[in-house]
Amino acid sequence: MTDVRVDAFGPRTRRSGRTGAARRPRVLALLLAMAALGAGCSRAESDPPVERSAGASSTDVAAPASEDATPRIVFLGDSLTAGLGVAPAEAYPALLQERVRHAGLPHAVVNAGVSGDTSAGGLRRLDWSLKGRVEVLVVALGANDGLRGLLPSDLDVNLGTIIERARGRGIAVLLAGMEAPPNLGASYTRQFRDVYSAVAKRYDVPLIPFLLTGVAGVPSLNQADGIHPNPQGHRIIADLMWRQLEPLLTSRQTQ
Repeated sequence: MTDVRVDAFGPRTRRSGRTGAARRPRVLALLLAMAALGAGCSRAESDPPVERSAGASSTDVAAPASEDATPRIVFLGDSLTAGLGVAPAEAYPALLQERVRHAGLPHAVVNAGVSGDTSAGGLRRLDWSLKGRVEVLVVALGANDGLRGLLPSDLDVNLGTIIERARGRGIAVLLAGMEAPPNLGASYTRQFRDVYSAVAKRYDVPLIPFLLTGVAGVPSLNQADGIHPNPQGHRIIADLMWRQLEPLLTSRQTQ
């Protein structure tokens, strides 16, 4: 498993003092945008979310599934997964539904992303999200934990509990990591990052070290807020995730 060492704004590079000074206003603007994002996307996390099939319109709701229904892949995440600012069919879960179909696999993708959600919110709505015949759960939570400076130890517990509960139902899990904003300090960002590798190792689940690898900090791949991917950025996320998701799905088919 290869860790991609990037921060919330892209790969780390060393620059001269003058260049670094020139970039500080841009970084500050991004940090302010992220702070506004965390406040603006907050919601009552105890309310069950509207569950959407990937590619469906915002008014379409996935039908309740019976025990013998189509196998499901559930993406449990926040606004990055929900596809804030892009059409439902352009969000990376919908793009992965197309990959699943082209691979000849029978799974239906369910986008259970909720804007503003934290790992604690994802845990609270887990049972709701795992209705039906769920075979794979993709956990892409933590961005809002980092934005709010929540304890990495709480993130660790929440992610671990989500994985334990999913495993208890015979569901395979894929974990996607996130980075904390650098303004919270080197110690916090390191502890935050290390949670994902520690949880993946503890539960022996595949890990994507950073969900936004190749997308974060690239203006042409993000919307005007500099935080949420645009359609091209979502395509890159889908490419990254498919490399881990495809072998997980095919292995389930042969069991």
